[in-house]
Amino acid sequence: MFCSAEAQASVRVSPQPWLTEGESVTLICEVSGSSKGWTFSWFRDHDHLSDSSRGAGGSYTLSPAALQHTGVYTCRAERGRPAYYTHNSSSQTLWITGVSASVSLVINPSRSQHFSSDSLSLSCEDQSNSTGWTVRRYTDKDTQTCAKQTGSGCVMDSLSTSDTGVYWCESESGEKRRPRNITVHDGEVILESSVDPVIEGETLTLHCLHRSTNSPILSADFYKDGSLIQNQTTGEMNITTVSKSHEGFYYCKTERGQSLHSWISVRVSRSGQISVLKILSFLLAASPHLLATVVLLYKCYRARVSSAEDQSQYAVTEEETSI
Repeated sequence: MFCSAEAQASVRVSPQPWLTEGESVTLICEVSGSSKGWTFSWFRDHDHLSDSSRGAGGSYTLSPAALQHTGVYTCRAERGRPAYYTHNSSSQTLWITGVSASVSLVINPSRSQHFSSDSLSLSCEDQSNSTGWTVRRYTDKDTQTCAKQTGSGCVMDSLSTSDTGVYWCESESGEKRRPRNITVHDGEVILESSVDPVIEGETLTLHCLHRSTNSPILSADFYKDGSLIQNQTTGEMNITTVSKSHEGFYYCKTERGQSLHSWISVRVSRSGQISVLKILSFLLAASPHLLATVVLLYKCYRARVSSAEDQSQYAVTEEETSI
């Protein structure tokens, strides 16, 4: 086996390395100085991952992600005969947390982007137990408890860009719930968007805010994944009947400056899944001869839902917010 001293593999994650089970994430392996002819191997916690369907073409996709996928990932590339290998990439940690409907991380103001010097409060609210939860955060590759903890809440009187990171609720037993991405901008413009995923079929509303007024700017352009999608004169953009195709990185731009990028994710409506199952059950009860048709319909439906599993926006990406 020959190793390349020049070609170095690196790994990046899209859209973010912190997510909730059921969401989707993709790891991308890249080789410096060359992009053709490589095949890739993936490792989690130093164990080789043999699932080639997940790791085809230099990308390793988890859709949907499960708790057991949490771990430290690295990649390696090879090409030629005899095989010519790169060194293993630096590590990328994926953290998948469990779903808990009873626990919420409440953020006030309720948006993902904030101006530096502004104040911010966060609290963990548990419908079944109001105590025992602490706000924790991951900033600049360091995990810590909120500096100004008040019971199950956290107050930051004057934000700085160093407060950019991922915040979550953690129980006394170490359970981690509801990771959310918070970015702090020292510029003049931010994008106002919800910290939570948008439910499929609902309306997505974005505002472009200016520091001096903290209100929508009268003239702003909105972008998705780097492309202009809408010119506005009100500083507001609405997308009705949101679908998975609307997921992506959004930002706004004005004469006064440009906001940071925020990942907007779209969550599949669980009530929609239940409704379809009820319809199929009714058809089956009405006519047993429809069994074969029902099975085929259900398989098609499940395939659609599986391909549309939501990706979360809950952690800071290296490109946009430099964790």
